[in-house]
Amino acid sequence: MGAPAYAILGDVVETLPPSLNFLTVTGEFSEDQMLTASYGYVGGYEGNSLYSWYLHETEDDEGSPLSEASGLLQYHIKKEDVGKFVSFKCIPIRNDGIVGEPGVFMGNDRVTPGNPKLLSLELNGEAIEGTTVVANRRYWGGEEGDPVFRWVLTSSDGTRNEIDGATSSSYSLKCDDIGFYVSVSCEPVRIDGVHGSLVSTEAIGPIIPGPPACRSLDLAGSMLEGGRLTSHAEYTGGIKGNCIQQWFRLHDDGSKDELIADECLDLVLADVDCRIEVIFTPVREDGVQGSPKSVSSDIILPGEPKGVSLVIPECIEDNEISPIKAYFGGKEGTGKYTWFRTTEKLDNLEPELVASCSEVVGETLLYKPSLVDVGFYLILCWVPTRCDGKTGDPLMAITDNPVMAAFPSVLDVNLKKTSSDLYSGVGIYYGGYEGSSLHKWYRESSDGTRICIDGATSSTYEVADADYSCHLLFGYTPVCSDGVIGEEKFSEPSDIIFPEQLKIETLSFKGNQVERETLAVVQQIPRNETQEHIWGNYKKEIKYQWFASNGSGVDLSFEPLATECSRSYTVRFEDIGRCLKCECIVIDVFGRSSESVSAVTSPILPGIPKIEKLEIEGRGFHTNLYAVRGTYSGGKEGKSKIQWLRSMVGSPDLISIPGETGRMYEANVDDVGYRLVAIYTPVREDGVEGRPVSASTEPIAVEPEIYKEVKQKLDDGSVKFEVFV
Repeated sequence: MGAPAYAILGDVVETLPPSLNFLTVTGEFSEDQMLTASYGYVGGYEGNSLYSWYLHETEDDEGSPLSEASGLLQYHIKKEDVGKFVSFKCIPIRNDGIVGEPGVFMGNDRVTPGNPKLLSLELNGEAIEGTTVVANRRYWGGEEGDPVFRWVLTSSDGTRNEIDGATSSSYSLKCDDIGFYVSVSCEPVRIDGVHGSLVSTEAIGPIIPGPPACRSLDLAGSMLEGGRLTSHAEYTGGIKGNCIQQWFRLHDDGSKDELIADECLDLVLADVDCRIEVIFTPVREDGVQGSPKSVSSDIILPGEPKGVSLVIPECIEDNEISPIKAYFGGKEGTGKYTWFRTTEKLDNLEPELVASCSEVVGETLLYKPSLVDVGFYLILCWVPTRCDGKTGDPLMAITDNPVMAAFPSVLDVNLKKTSSDLYSGVGIYYGGYEGSSLHKWYRESSDGTRICIDGATSSTYEVADADYSCHLLFGYTPVCSDGVIGEEKFSEPSDIIFPEQLKIETLSFKGNQVERETLAVVQQIPRNETQEHIWGNYKKEIKYQWFASNGSGVDLSFEPLATECSRSYTVRFEDIGRCLKCECIVIDVFGRSSESVSAVTSPILPGIPKIEKLEIEGRGFHTNLYAVRGTYSGGKEGKSKIQWLRSMVGSPDLISIPGETGRMYEANVDDVGYRLVAIYTPVREDGVEGRPVSASTEPIAVEPEIYKEVKQKLDDGSVKFEVFV
């Protein structure tokens, strides 16, 4: 071997510009495959060249950079890339930063999907009835299409049964599945219909009953008054027991009313403008309750206004008719009512026909037939109206029979006194048209005994003597024109019947209106047949009362003379110058008094002077004092004259005693054996003299004591006299 030889260039070797001498991508352009890029670099020392992967919808578009693979020489194809083109771009960069021309490698074919397959398949969920078991899977192989699921129930003895209709990725365990095991198999399917291999899960179970629950609850039906709502509840949780279903009416203010219904509820007026709520409480056959579930309806709307029925009850005069009607269609408003009266019962109640052959008699719901309706048929036309004013079709009804007259009766029966002995009975008849009603008169005694008066059948009655001291009653029996007889009604009893009051027409005096005269009262009765009859049959007594005036003049006042109550009156001294009045009343056998009648005298004149009951008072002895006494009358006494005289016994001669003219006289011894006589001439104050009147004593005797003393002196023989001179 020889020795090496070296040669050194005189110039520095220059590097080439950075470039790629080749660029390629290896790997399968298929889903889930790894693509690897490789290139050859020329141009000095390579720096940090740039690598980029792009996804293209077509070969000609610029493509979208795949940021997750930027700067990498490998790219893992994803499912989203299927059907698109993949390219790799490399920009060479020398270590001094010089950038060369980029190189791009474009895949020739679009990325194809992988064969469909399941990477994993498992069941999630508990083996409890009512639970939804879900088959969770991981798919691979392009865009997944509709995989095919088959759910299988396996009994404890290993018998497998595919569940009909269970073809989705989930399955809700049902009551019938209790005691079985459940599993699922899945066959993956790509979106283009390519099927993959069938994969099955392990069975889970056995399935046990779940808690009672309501999976779903809904209401079906018309939300309109008159409609029917039906509730549909899906129950889970073992064998279904007596589940509780409650219906409620919900008001706007939040209050609610419980309703009585089963699975269906017929909507009524009260439900309008409310919502209906149903609460379903699931109950298992062993009594365990689940959580209640509720659902509410929309607001219930009112139905169209409609008259369902209209009936007019039996019609009787003056009995107010209240039609029996049934309304439907929300809250009823004020309907329109029209009453018609017709002579015939119409079979065709067309409004136009009724209006043409009938008479309108009322326009309110209630109607009271009057007398003029008796014998006619009544028709009612009703236009049902909702509270918002909407009206329905008119409904008409006619009475089955004509309006009947009310049962005959009579009101306000009473009697009136039209004159002193004539009474009239009246009453207000009621009950159709009056026929020949019956009138009777009754006599009622004080003990309550009532007797019908024979022949008294008119509405007027003339009082008879038998009625006196009794009450009269008027009886009225109403009789309708069709012959129906009502109940007899009586008036209130009259006042006690009495004859006409006794009357005194005038009163006059009989006798002189002078002192000492007797005045008698004479009464004059009316000269008519009635007064003469009652004076002759019913007079009991006549009462008188005398009065004396307090003075004389125009305006006289009188004071009663309490003891003077007879028909006659003897005028007294005190009455002179006064007027006398006598009042008179007559009392009948019924205890009634007539009106008082009076008469008044002229001023009473004094009478002729007169002395009466003249007598001489004294003991009858010669030493006594004697006085004349008498009763004077004839006005006021003036200077009456008195003369004392002596009279011998048996002799008519009178011896005047001189000077003795006073009312007193003192006897002396001269009078012994004589009778003393006093002559009294009455003289009125006006000087008028009356007739003299005399009175006398028995013969005057000696005073016994004096006589005894004198006799004693004489017997003794000595006498001594005292003489006063």
